[in-house]
Amino acid sequence: MPSRRDMLLLLAASAVGGGTSRALASPLTAAAQPDLRGTIDAVEYRAVPESGDRKTRNLEQMIKQAAAENVPVFLPPGTYRISNLTLPDNTRITGVPGASRIVYTGDGRLFAAENVRRIELSNLVIDGGNRWLDDYAGGLLQFTGVDEVLIDNCEIGGSRKHGLQLERCGGRIERSRISGAAQSGLYAVDSANLSVTGNTIADCGNGGILVHRWKKAEDGTVVSGNRISNIRANDGGTGQNGNGINVFRADGVMVVNNHISDCAFTAIRANSASDVQISSNQCRRSGETAIYVEFSFEGAVVSANMIDGAANGISIANFDEGGRLASVTGNVVRNLTLNGPYKHEVGFGIGIAAEADTLVSGNVIEGAPRWGLQIGWGPYLRNVVVSGNVVRKAPVGCAVSVAEGAGAAVITDNIFQEVGEGAVLGFEWDRQVSAEMAGGRAPYTQLTVERNRVS
Repeated sequence: MPSRRDMLLLLAASAVGGGTSRALASPLTAAAQPDLRGTIDAVEYRAVPESGDRKTRNLEQMIKQAAAENVPVFLPPGTYRISNLTLPDNTRITGVPGASRIVYTGDGRLFAAENVRRIELSNLVIDGGNRWLDDYAGGLLQFTGVDEVLIDNCEIGGSRKHGLQLERCGGRIERSRISGAAQSGLYAVDSANLSVTGNTIADCGNGGILVHRWKKAEDGTVVSGNRISNIRANDGGTGQNGNGINVFRADGVMVVNNHISDCAFTAIRANSASDVQISSNQCRRSGETAIYVEFSFEGAVVSANMIDGAANGISIANFDEGGRLASVTGNVVRNLTLNGPYKHEVGFGIGIAAEADTLVSGNVIEGAPRWGLQIGWGPYLRNVVVSGNVVRKAPVGCAVSVAEGAGAAVITDNIFQEVGEGAVLGFEWDRQVSAEMAGGRAPYTQLTVERNRVS
């Protein structure tokens, strides 16, 4: 004898499928059907697909009751047209993947929650329809001060601003797809040990995943295993927009094992972010510098990344602003171009650049049309070790600053091949001032240049 809940599910399927016979002929399989034990069903509250204002109120009441009873809400397949829902603490809403659709009707925002402990959304399609969002809404979904935001296996699309905005939140954003946001796919500010893993972010107007803080501080976000593609820079600038992953003022962030392609500016940009780890990422066809660590940071590990196609490969920059202390090891950088999205002081076509207290070792650079390695810029050079790298097909293998005030550099045991203008050359800013130094004849006391091989 079927239970009342089983009958409700069959009725819901019938409402969507167009007849009882279809519901009975094509029931949800055990693999696809969520575990509904202890759930509250949308049908029980008459919050059925194609809801209007009254149905929206029913859905809101259902969510409140479910949160109070500590059970999830299940949305059967169909389209739920709603707006301006404030989610209570302990909200858990789940649906049928790809079939339970929540469509924003306009007039403000879709979902919001503030200063609660837990919000969980899973197996939902959330469609903003590119409809207007009010000034107080930073994103289609906006959560503030939520201890645990758990979003799993959802599709979020068509936001006029950010797809998902989190402020002072922790939790997990995983296995979800965010696309078509006019701003960024995910904007997370002042996070507390947030994890962003296994998501797909695509076709966004100004950014992919943004991990920011209002003031520089420990953050601890992990961004891992995501696929990010086709990120534009609709609002322009020289790097504020157009980045696949952007870490700003957030310390202790890990960016690992992501696949990032076709960003207008940078695949991964860390600005004023100390103790950042950028490892084992695939960065393809970046419009500017593929991996950028810049401005006032202390501590960065950039390792085992694959960069194919960019204006510059890796830049560890801004010693003049306090940017220092990095390890750049085991990266492959290839197929760079002289063309960038704006006029750059240093220029484009550079494989790896570093300025202060940095180890550059074990990297392979091929096809840098200006300089394979740039060590220092003007007086901004201190304690850089360049060892065990392979540089091929670059006019200049290694350009090292010998301008007045430049500090020490060690350039040893590197291999340079097809470097037509020279393997290791001294520069004052962008002007070459030395002859070839790769063989150990460096006339500058601050430089150690030994055991390099040129062919």
